[in-house]
Amino acid sequence: MKGTEHFKQTIKAFLDNKATHDELFAQSYNKPHKCLNDCITYVLNWVQKTGCCGFSDDEIFGRCIHYFDEDHIDIGKEIKCNVVVNHHVELTEDEKAEARQKAIRQYQEEEIQKMKNRKKTKLTTTQTDTEPTLFDF
Repeated sequence: MKGTEHFKQTIKAFLDNKATHDELFAQSYNKPHKCLNDCITYVLNWVQKTGCCGFSDDEIFGRCIHYFDEDHIDIGKEIKCNVVVNHHVELTEDEKAEARQKAIRQYQEEEIQKMKNRKKTKLTTTQTDTEPTLFDF
């Protein structure tokens, strides 16, 4: 899962949880003209305007709540970026096995490339060492 997608899922999980425990927020959260993608756009534009690079969860979640509570809010333009989330991601056993296999394949490819490079270096060194000269009899 990419960082930005994880960011989106983290915010969605928070908002879903808040809506189940806060009836007043649930009304705001279910407004037909509000959506998660616009919320993310609003938050990213707010982050960009601050000029800061790191925020607490409460700051980001507070901005999300603000987006849903306000009926008329300028979300800004869509921003293409990557977001890093500091929440632990729990991988399934299948995802762990896939990641392990990918790491093994990558390691094998790197080692094969190293061996090929050594052979090329050895061949060029050997060829230049055995060239005959006028003084060889």
